[in-house]
Parts: sequence; C-alpha cells; structure tokens
Amino acid sequence: MEGIDHLADERNKAEFDVEEMKIVWAGSPHAFEVSDRIARLVASDPVFEKSDRGRLSRKELFKSTLKKCAHAWKRIIELRLSEEEAGRLRFFVDQPAFVDLHWGMFVPAIKGQGTEEQQQKWLSLANKMQIIGCYAQTELGHGSNVQGLETTATFDPKTDEFVIHSPTQTSSKWWPGGLGKVSTHAVVYARLITDGKDYGVHGFIVQLRSLEDHSPLPNIIVGDIGTKMGNGAYNSMDNGFLMFDQVRIPRDQMLMRLAKVTREGKYVPSDVPKQLMYGTMVFVRQTIVADASNALSRAVCIATRYSAVRRQFGARNGGIETQVIDYKTQQNRLFPLLASAYAFRFVGEWLKWLYTDVTARLQASDFATLPEAHACTAGLKSLTTTATADGIEECRKLCGGHGYLWCSGLPELFAVYVPACTYEGDNIVLQLQVARFLMKTVSQLGSGKAPVGTTAYMARAQHLLQCRSGVQKAEDWLNPAAVVEAFEARALRMAVACAKNLSKFENQEEGFSELLAELVEAAVAHCQLIVVSKFIAKLEQDIGGRGVKQQLNNLCYIYALHILHKHLGDFLSTNSITPKQASLANDQLRSLYSQVRPNAVALVDAFNYTDHYLNSVLGRYDGNVYPKLYEEAWKDPLNDSVVPDGYQEYIRPLIKQQLRTARL
Repeated sequence: MEGIDHLADERNKAEFDVEEMKIVWAGSPHAFEVSDRIARLVASDPVFEKSDRGRLSRKELFKSTLKKCAHAWKRIIELRLSEEEAGRLRFFVDQPAFVDLHWGMFVPAIKGQGTEEQQQKWLSLANKMQIIGCYAQTELGHGSNVQGLETTATFDPKTDEFVIHSPTQTSSKWWPGGLGKVSTHAVVYARLITDGKDYGVHGFIVQLRSLEDHSPLPNIIVGDIGTKMGNGAYNSMDNGFLMFDQVRIPRDQMLMRLAKVTREGKYVPSDVPKQLMYGTMVFVRQTIVADASNALSRAVCIATRYSAVRRQFGARNGGIETQVIDYKTQQNRLFPLLASAYAFRFVGEWLKWLYTDVTARLQASDFATLPEAHACTAGLKSLTTTATADGIEECRKLCGGHGYLWCSGLPELFAVYVPACTYEGDNIVLQLQVARFLMKTVSQLGSGKAPVGTTAYMARAQHLLQCRSGVQKAEDWLNPAAVVEAFEARALRMAVACAKNLSKFENQEEGFSELLAELVEAAVAHCQLIVVSKFIAKLEQDIGGRGVKQQLNNLCYIYALHILHKHLGDFLSTNSITPKQASLANDQLRSLYSQVRPNAVALVDAFNYTDHYLNSVLGRYDGNVYPKLYEEAWKDPLNDSVVPDGYQEYIRPLIKQQLRTARL
C-alpha cells in the first residue's frame, strides 16, 4: 500500500542514531550535506529517470546517455556547482558514460604527465568540455603487459612530427571508454621511436575527430567494440577500437613532463622523477576502492531490506511466516557483506590520507615509502573489487528468484561492476605485484632495513613466527590486539613460507612462476590484515555516540572473524590459532550476528541512498515490494498486447496441429 512504511518496525528496533551514522558513512557533516543535497537534486529531475534502462535498445540507451550527460553539464554550469558537487552529481546520475573517462583518466593523465605549458593549453579546453578525451592504452593484444604495447610513435625530424601507427591488428586500441563514438581527443600510449631506437611506451595527445562535424580524421579507423554483458549496464558506455595508419601529430603533443624529444630528435629524460607517476596511480586506485564500498553497500542495502520484507516458512497455527533475515543461514551470508561495505569504506578513507601523504613526500623528493604505497594500493584494489563483485552476486542469490529480475537492481549492478576486477590492473596480476614486494621485504628482514607502512609488522618477525594466540574464551575475539596478532602471524608466516620455497629454486623467476598460487594467497592475507587493522584504527577515533560506536565495533569483528572462518585453513596450517580457538571465533560470530540483527535495516539506511539511485523494487525504502513488482511486470513491452505477435504464424498452427511438415 502506498504511503505505508512496511519497514517501520525494523527501523524502530535500531539501537543507535541513524543520522549520526549517515555522517560517519559520508566522512564528515559537510560531505553528508553535499551528498544528500545532490542525491535529491538528481532524483527529482525527470531527465535522469532510469527505471526503463533495461528495456532500451543499445542505440536508444546510448542516445539517452548523451542526453543525460549534456543535461548534467548544463545543470553543473547553471547551479555553479563546485568540483566536489559536480562529481557527486555524476555519481548519482548513475549511468556509465564517456564523461567518466574524460574526468577520471584523460584530465588526470594530462595533469600528471603534461608540462605546465601543455596543461595550460589542453586543460583549459578539457575543463570546459570544448574537447572530450579518453585514455587509449589497452590494445587488442595487450592489457596488463603495458610494456608489450605495439602502437608506435616514430619521430620524423624532417617535419618535426610524430607518426602514430598501428602496425598489426593486435596493436589496435581496444576497450577505452568514450572512444567508440564520442571522444574528440585521446591520450594514446605508444612506443616512442627516434633515431632508430625504441624508448618504450609514452603518452601522446592525438585528435581523433573533427571539431566541426565529428567525423574521424584521415587515416584513423575508430568505432564501438560491441554489446557487453547485461541489459543496460555498461552498454551505455561506448568502449571503442582505434587504428592509426601513419597519422602525423606535432612533436609538442607528446606529453613531456617526464621526458621529451628535441627538435633534432634527441630523447631527453627530464629532471622530474618518474616516481611522480605513482601519485596518479595511488589516486586512481583509491577511487576504485571507494567505488567498491559504494557498489557493495548498494547491493547489501537491497538484500537487507528485502530480507526483512520477505517471509517464508515457520508459520505456526495459522500465524505469520518467519522473516528471511531471521534465519541464521541468511545472516551468515548477508551480515559479513554488510560489514565488508563498512570496512571498505574506512580503508578507502585511509587511502585518501595515503594519497595526500604520498603527494607531500613526492614534492619533497622523498621516495622511501613509494614501493610500499604502490604495493598496498595494488593489493587493496584487487581485494576490494574481487570481494565486491562476488558480494553483489551473493546479494542476488540472497534475494531468491526475484533477485534475478532486472527490476531488482542487482543483475545490472553486477554487470556494471564486474569489469572493475580487470580494469586498472587484472586482480591476480596486481596481487602478484604485492607478492613480489612482500618477498623483497622478507629478504631484507635481517639487513637492518626496517619495513615501512603496512608492512611495519614484519619488523616483529621473530615474535610473530613464534607467538601463540592467547584466546581462551569467545569474548577474547573482541580484543583488538588478539585479532590483529592472529592476522599478522598468518600473513607473516605465509610470506616467510613462500620465501623459503622460493629459495629452493636456483632461478628465482622460475620459482616465482611455480609458486604463483601460493604467492597470491600470501598477498591476499597481507591485504586482509590491512583492512582489519584500518577498521580497528577507525574504532579508536572519536566517531559518533556510544550506539554508533557499538554497531561499528560489531561490524568490525564480524568482518575479521568471518575472514578468519573463511580462510581457516591458512590460520590453522600456519599455527596462528588452534582448532579450539577457531571454534570460539565461530561462537563469537554467531553472537555478533544476533547483535546486528535488530540494527540491520537502520545500518543500510545510513548509506542514505535514494530510491532513484538504488533503482530496485526489492530495495525500496518503504518496503512496498509486491505491488511494485506487479506494476513493473506490466511495463514490459511483451505485455503491450494480450495476444503476442507471432500467435497466428506459430502458436495457432501448433495448437491446431496445422504445421506443415517438409518432405525429405
């Protein structure tokens, strides 16, 4: 029924101030105010309507995306929105589009790799959207292996130009968002060749389309790579392919902050340290971790509300059935995902701090912590995106059959999100980068060089290799020191075991290849330790009242103990804990589920998502699910007519047994 809050009883059970938790989730009162205001602005604008997105053809979907992007830019100008507000507006419009790559990759690439003169020239145009850019790195034949890219940029000293060329089919750029149909310019990554020598991959600004009629420039072949997974979803993005046939660009369109080519064709590295590139990488990966918490919290919000609305079995003497959320099996699957959403939020906040710290150190030419920061952000990108993609799918299953409907919001959310496991670094490849760093750190433990940052715990290797957990009763698993020590012991012992196994090989690279699976597991253990320790550190801050702090405390230990349960083999095989202690952890986990249960709906309300943003019949704020599912069914084009097209041709002859049989 309209106007009735079917989840009011659930909200009345809350043992904390939801408004306070909203501010904790947002990060600050200011961030909450901006987010709340912009979310409502988007939700109230009919141009941003999206409930029909799954029923549109690809062409219709793409055109509606262009309309929304143009309208969003118009509103940004009219309302004089700040950069922060404009970013939130694009977030709540919630439709993958060329602008994501323009602002998220093209502009930062010029800022990070362009000289001051180049920034002045190109950013003045890009910031007004007088040119639209994309980031053309990945090729048909090479993704993660950037050094294997085949596109060439050969300097011609006669004309003072670079000749951009795609020598093979596999050298065609493939996947860049915004490239297919919209971008006028691209930062193209190609092998720089001058005076017959290959200097490796560098970035070049290349105009792709006319600024008058949008047609591709001569000798440029460009288009869209085709339909991707899901209805709606990422199909609003024009991921493209691009081939060059001896395309000439002026020499000054090479991004020259880190290196330049002189008029005579001499390659000159600049005084600017190459490590500056790490700063941009840390920034991009920090935003990906933040996006993981956004996507997972959205799925968890839908699954939690629906689990409270849905009733199944358990009726006695004609009474009402049991809410699905009251089943321990549901809690055991759902509440760790709720805890993960909060955990990823807080580790994302910490990564913002890390980015600021790295930037300050770079400006002071202090590169000591860079390798650790690079490894840490690579690992957290991998860990959070993998867990989020799996978590969204688990939320779909938690919603039963109705979760499979497009209008549940979950199939599209999964299809939109899952590429995050591959872009900006394949998740397994990234964990192997972490593993290399861990192996190097372990090898230096006896050298007097102290491990830094998130690997600082390794300095206590002697203790961690010998210590035994002191947990004796279930409540001891709520002691932060006991939890952190168990995670540190497991991570260190797995890393040391890998290092020992590596040392048995004469050829280290051969050994690394042989031990890939174990190395990934050691890297994951290290990254899970980071998330747990940053969540615990958050609890030590002054955050909200007693009720808020208690809920965050419960979620923190649900996250940690569920990881412990899920990776029990690691903890037991490394003797970090005993089987008895593992059993006590499970007892404590069940107790924590019971404590979170009355607060579950309020904890997802704290995400402060509008119904427009969720775009889910199952996750509606008012819980009015069943009438709305029925309404949604009637909107499907198949229901435009009572008798379907094709009845006369196919169904009637079948029923009337009038099908003509072919003679062989």
